[in-house]
Amino acid sequence: MDIQNSTGTLFDLTRRDFLRTAAVTGAGLMVTIPGWAQEQAAEGDKVDELRIAIIGPGSQGRNLVNQTLKIPGIRFKAICDIWPYHQEYAANILKKFDQPVNVYSDHQELLAKEKDLQAVIIATPDWVHAEQSIACLKAGLHVYCEKEMANTLEGARKMVLAARETGKLLQIGHQRRSNPRYWHALKLIEKDKVCGRITHFQGQWNRSQPFELGWPPGKELDEATLKKFGYETMERFRNWRWYKQYSGGPMADLGSHQIDVFNWFFKTGPAAVMANGGRVYDDAREWYDNVLAIYEYPYEGKTARGFYQVLNSTSSGGFYELVMGTEGSLMISEDPRKGFMFREPEAKKREWEDEASKVETMGRDAIELKIGETLAPDGTKDPEGQRLLEESKKPPHQLHLENFFSAIRNQTPLSCPAEVAYETAVSVLKANDAVAAGQRVEFKPEEFKV
Repeated sequence: MDIQNSTGTLFDLTRRDFLRTAAVTGAGLMVTIPGWAQEQAAEGDKVDELRIAIIGPGSQGRNLVNQTLKIPGIRFKAICDIWPYHQEYAANILKKFDQPVNVYSDHQELLAKEKDLQAVIIATPDWVHAEQSIACLKAGLHVYCEKEMANTLEGARKMVLAARETGKLLQIGHQRRSNPRYWHALKLIEKDKVCGRITHFQGQWNRSQPFELGWPPGKELDEATLKKFGYETMERFRNWRWYKQYSGGPMADLGSHQIDVFNWFFKTGPAAVMANGGRVYDDAREWYDNVLAIYEYPYEGKTARGFYQVLNSTSSGGFYELVMGTEGSLMISEDPRKGFMFREPEAKKREWEDEASKVETMGRDAIELKIGETLAPDGTKDPEGQRLLEESKKPPHQLHLENFFSAIRNQTPLSCPAEVAYETAVSVLKANDAVAAGQRVEFKPEEFKV
C-alpha cells in the first residue's frame, strides 16, 4: 500500500512490511513526519538569520519567545506591548540570550521605525489581532498570529484578504496542525482505518480557572494609557478573555483548538451546532464559564455527530479528542499520556495486536500510541521513526513556529494558513450564536470561504 505524507510524497509499503512494522512498534503505527520538519532537521544550524519582532509578550507571548529562542537563525529586534511590566520582562529574557531589543508601546510606531524586520509574532488579546496583523502584512512582514485569529468574523475575513493582497504569510496559532502526534493519528484513521467508519467524536478542555488575574503592586497602567488602548480598567485589561468586547469566550479561547482538529480530520466544516452555556461563578465576567455543544459533520455521505465541552469550573479529565467509529476509537491529545486505540470486541483483530503494548484504561484494554519504535528490515531503528520521535519531544508551539519560519525560508506549506483558521473561527464563533439563540444553528458551505 502507499502511505502519503503531509507534502504529498508517496512511500511504498507492502502489507508484509506494514505488519512487521506494526508488530515491532507495539502499537501498529505507521507514521510520517511533516515535510517542513524534515527540512528543518536537514538544515541544522546553517540558516540565514531572520529578523523579527513580537507584539504582545504577555504570558503566551513569552512562551512563544522562549520557543522561538530554540530555533536556529532567529533574532528578535523589537518588542511591543502597552504594559511596561510586559516590556521589561520580555526584554530581560532576550537580553540574557544576547538579543537586545528596541521597545515600543504602539505597533504603529514599531512599524514606522523598524525597517529591517521580516516577520512578526502577535500574541495580543483577540480583539486587536485583525488591526495589528493587517498593519504588519501591509508593512511587508510575514505574520504569526495567535488564535483565535479574531473575535469577530468580519475581522478574521479582513485578515484573510490582507494576506492574499500582500502575498505575505499569515500563520494562525492552531499548533496541533504541526504536531507529529496528530499527523500520526490522522494516518491511522485514514490509511489503516483503525476506527472503521467514523460515526462520532468527543472533545473536551476542562480546567479550574479563577476569574481574576491580578498584577504586581505598583505596576498598574495609568488611566490615560488604558483608555488610549481601549480598556476601561486595569481589571478588564488583565482579564480580557471574559469580556465580549475583547474575546470570543471559552469556545474561542480553548474550544477552537479542538474543533479545529475535527474540521481537519473530517476535511470540512460542520453542518450545524446546538450549544448551551452558562456561569458557575457569580462574578463580573460576561462570557459563560462553561459550554456544552453538539456538532454535526457531513462525513462520507452520512452525518458524524460530536459532543464538545469546555468547563472552567473543574479540571476533571483535562483535555483530549476522541474519534469513534464502527471498529474502534482513537484518543489523542497534546498531553503525551493520552494516546490510545480501542478496538471494538466484534471488530476483526489485527495480526500485530498480540505483540502490541497494552494498558488498561477506562475499564478496557487499550493499545498505546507509540512513536519511534519502528524497526528497519535489518532490525535496526528506522531513521524516519527516530527523527519523528525527536520532533515529537519538542513543545507543540516550537513545532508550529518552526513550520512558520521554514515557510518563510523555503516556501514550504504553512500548517495553518489564514483560510484554514477562518473555517475554525466560523465553527466556534457561531457556537456562541447557538448559545445566545438557544437553538440549533446551521452552517452554509459558503460561510467557510472568503
